Amino acid sequence: MAASNKKVAIVTGSATGVGAAAAILLAEHGCNVVINYTRSQTEAEETAATCRAKGAETIVFQADVSDDDACQAMVKAAGDQWGRIDYLINNAARTKFNPYKKLDGVSKQDFLDIYAVNVVGAYQMVRAVTPWMKKQGQGSIVNDSSIGGVTGIGSSIPYAASKAALNLMTKSLAHVLAPEININTVAPGMIQTRWLKGGMGDEQYEAMIKTQGALLPLKKVATAEDIAAVLVWFLESAHLITGETLIVDSGIHIGTLPNYSSGDAY
Repeated sequence: MAASNKKVAIVTGSATGVGAAAAILLAEHGCNVVINYTRSQTEAEETAATCRAKGAETIVFQADVSDDDACQAMVKAAGDQWGRIDYLINNAARTKFNPYKKLDGVSKQDFLDIYAVNVVGAYQMVRAVTPWMKKQGQGSIVNDSSIGGVTGIGSSIPYAASKAALNLMTKSLAHVLAPEININTVAPGMIQTRWLKGGMGDEQYEAMIKTQGALLPLKKVATAEDIAAVLVWFLESAHLITGETLIVDSGIHIGTLPNYSSGDAY
């Protein structure tokens, strides 16, 4: 098929949450979009319908990104349909919610399963789209990471470690993908999503939202749409940025300002 006049974006894990918000925003910006899911078919179809209502053509593709053949098939479907691939958002992620002090709560298999999606899956998707983007002479990739990959604090130790690996892998890939492709990472803090609520439970989730909102310098816990806006900005506007990890957490990583009047500072 002849190349589409519209840019083409693949968003992994885009049935719900940040991925869905990013796919919808890309559709609003004139892209055709691949909606990817593993289990949430109904939600994926709903997201695709929203994208189509905004003028985008869509492909709804079931694929577990830990499966390299599935990654290759998804990219081929997009290329066959539209003749080009311009953007990739690696948003698909996996975790196991486990208190840090409970070291026996995670196993070797938990580590392997989490890394298979969060690190290996992202790598496999990058590898699959690279020939298309290199041939076109341009392309942009952004990985959706986590503040846990910077601070070491997240839903579990394997999850935080996987996101740290993703952050560093982004920098490594930036060396070899340039000059045609730029690749960056967004590291969000807490986000108001169904994924987090499901992992924490309703009561703990609501308490955490309230507590975190009070602690954040900017006094706002991010929504999926907030993070999607940053992901899409990296794709569309960060033409001279590559290998970067941008923290998007309403300022929690800067800590609390010391009380200079009480002599607490220094």
